[in-house]
Amino acid sequence: MEGSFGGYTDKTRVLDIKPLRTLKPVFPSGNQAPPFVCAPPFGPFPPGCTPFYPFSSSQHTPDLNQSQHQPSLVTTLRTFRSPPPPDNTTSNGDAVEPPEGSTVKRKIQRKRTPIAQNPNFSSGISAAEKENGDRKLVMSVLTRFDALRRRLSQLEDAKESVTGIIKRPDLKAGSTCMSRGVRTNTKKRTGPVPGLEIGDVFFFRFEMCLIGLHSPSMAGIDYLVVKGGGGEAEEEPIATSIVSSGYYDNDEGNPDVLVYTGQGGNADKDKQSSDQKLERGNLALEKSLQKNSPVRVIRGLKEASQSAKIYIYDGLYDVKESWVEKGKSGHNTFKYKLVRAPGQAPAFASWTEIQKWKKGLPSREGMILTDLTSGVESIGVSLVNVVDAENGPAYFTYSTTVTSFKLTQQPSYGCECGGACKPGNLNCHCIRKNGGDFPYSGNGVLVSRRGMVHECSPACLCPGCKNKVTQMGVKLKLEVFKTVNRGWGLRSWDPIRAGSFICIYAGEAIDKSQMQPAMANDDYTFDTTRVYTPFKWNYEPGLADEDGSEEMSEEPELPLPLVISAKNVGNVARFMNHSCSPNVFWQPVSYENNGQLFLQVAFFAISHIPPMTELTYDYGVTRTSGAQSLCGKKKCFCGSEFCRGSFG
Repeated sequence: MEGSFGGYTDKTRVLDIKPLRTLKPVFPSGNQAPPFVCAPPFGPFPPGCTPFYPFSSSQHTPDLNQSQHQPSLVTTLRTFRSPPPPDNTTSNGDAVEPPEGSTVKRKIQRKRTPIAQNPNFSSGISAAEKENGDRKLVMSVLTRFDALRRRLSQLEDAKESVTGIIKRPDLKAGSTCMSRGVRTNTKKRTGPVPGLEIGDVFFFRFEMCLIGLHSPSMAGIDYLVVKGGGGEAEEEPIATSIVSSGYYDNDEGNPDVLVYTGQGGNADKDKQSSDQKLERGNLALEKSLQKNSPVRVIRGLKEASQSAKIYIYDGLYDVKESWVEKGKSGHNTFKYKLVRAPGQAPAFASWTEIQKWKKGLPSREGMILTDLTSGVESIGVSLVNVVDAENGPAYFTYSTTVTSFKLTQQPSYGCECGGACKPGNLNCHCIRKNGGDFPYSGNGVLVSRRGMVHECSPACLCPGCKNKVTQMGVKLKLEVFKTVNRGWGLRSWDPIRAGSFICIYAGEAIDKSQMQPAMANDDYTFDTTRVYTPFKWNYEPGLADEDGSEEMSEEPELPLPLVISAKNVGNVARFMNHSCSPNVFWQPVSYENNGQLFLQVAFFAISHIPPMTELTYDYGVTRTSGAQSLCGKKKCFCGSEFCRGSFG
């Protein structure tokens, strides 16, 4: 071979070879093979030719000659991105049984009904209510959303949900509520939104979408397209609301001034920074400046005591100025100065004040004691009075337990889980007592009200157990304060998420049969035998695509009547006042220790509770009749729209 010497080939030499395109094509003669035919991708295909992927899903390949005389057949086709069906399915995705003796690996998934196959579900919200809501409807929508989110979070944590992990239960719950019509205030508007109050807090962006406060689930600027002034056909955007991502530049630390950065310009198609453009949300804010149209402002904050960002509705702001300046990347960005409209209730300003209290500068006004528990609670409870000169409530002994109340039972040593208790593990004693479910989500939020929540025993071997929520004590910065007309009350410096544990009702357990009449009217007595106004808090099985027959009862199931007096011995729960529209509910919780069953009453948040909002629960009505019931009732000063007028 040329260029080869003794087995060595010189690869540096360029061979004189003509490209293939200069060669003449060679076709077979007529008697050797059928003529060359180019079949369309969807068929029909000539005899001897088979369709290739991704067109191989046709149910029938007609003969070339027959197709000229018969109508075309409807075939099931897949897109180029669709993979071929598995061996145990047909081309349209229907499952078929594998041949006898074969082994097929299957993923086990929880049976859930698709949205289109659940025609019996009704949101219960009329078309008019969806367009314009009120306070009651707004709170109902938020409660239903969070109940579904907690359930989806529970399924995510459960062992059987491994094959269908829901990474963001809030997004799944939000999209489900949106598609099922569990929403309100769909009519987009500027200014206030019906049913919303300044200071309302949200833990998820989708909550604001469902109640019409801020429609986009991602974008920071929401706007409305209206008729412009240049002609009948001309339209222009006007801003309705903005969500700040954190602490923006403000005027000398004034919480009522916000300097907001426009949207866009962070990344174009080439993932490079670019100048922001005066379009969409940026143009809408500019038009709001020109038209003096107010904009709703939602502040996004990061609390040290919370694992996620919190959003607070701070009311209406006016756009006062706009300008362009160079950003950190050197590109032009739009800046808008917004000033809070006067005469509104404080919201973000109160939040910033609380942060100063936590740092000790300045000190809390009206502070009597920085910690009335004297170190019993891991987080101090403040005692404050800015109403009158009273120096504090009557003396009592602070305790975090229910004394003199134990139910003897068979010896129990707790579960023996090497790691954490796993949902669905019926070999775990603690999980089995809760019906196979884990009562709390991963962040300690109660999933559902139930007859009894069974927590793990202190003797359980699992490290870092998440099923001892009420046994870990108060985790909020609470404050006992003097009210105007209801004595002492309780509130929190921290925002409280719906389902979060607040405290237990500590005190002395009393035998119901030995209660004296004076004790029954005691302001510091909690009686589980009273009649409490029922309310719906758990998720709806129909909304979660589950069988409605498995709906969990929310009525408490106590082994015997439990009455607790906190007059002489108690904790912060003794200061919670009654309300006919409470934001806190009680839940019986039990746990085992040293062969005994301990029973206690725990309080959880019904809804998201903003900071400095009084914590209240329903005291219920004593099970008496006639004149005795009238003597035992007390006048109610809760001020609720749905106040019953009395309680006790």
